[in-house]
Amino acid sequence: MTETGSGIVYNGHPLPGVEIRIVDGVIEVRAPMLFRTYRDGTSPLDAEGWFRTGDIGDFDGSILSVQGREGDLIITGGENVWPQQVEDALTKHNSVLEVCVAGVPDREWGHSVHAWIVLNEDQVISLDETRDLVKQTLPSYCAPKELHIVSSIPRTSLGKPQRALLISQLTRN
Repeated sequence: MTETGSGIVYNGHPLPGVEIRIVDGVIEVRAPMLFRTYRDGTSPLDAEGWFRTGDIGDFDGSILSVQGREGDLIITGGENVWPQQVEDALTKHNSVLEVCVAGVPDREWGHSVHAWIVLNEDQVISLDETRDLVKQTLPSYCAPKELHIVSSIPRTSLGKPQRALLISQLTRN
């Protein structure tokens, strides 16, 4: 991430001089390569020099495992769904060129899993196909409740999908 200024972990192990801890499921880092302030002069570091990354993770023994971004987690019916896992399952379909998965507010479930898919030329995919594909490798609660075929996935300048923009476009309509 930009705030670290460079790599801080290799193969799940912190590089020399890097300290990592998990606080309430979120990865925090303290290291000499962390930047000290944003352009407006505010510091992202706490009083002891720890930076909250916004990544959810844990240690499997001494190896750091990252599940995803704190804001990307979808909680549906009390179950946690990581968009990247669902996206990985859906990209296995030969009709899928690009996919983005996000949680959309749902009165009954808290959030429901939605998939936005860009198809390869002259290809089709149905909601039932996406659900079946996801359920081959993930629990059924991870399967999309809604499918949106789109011409493109909006991305940041760094290439990350803009999930919040997709959700806001959906909820505005």
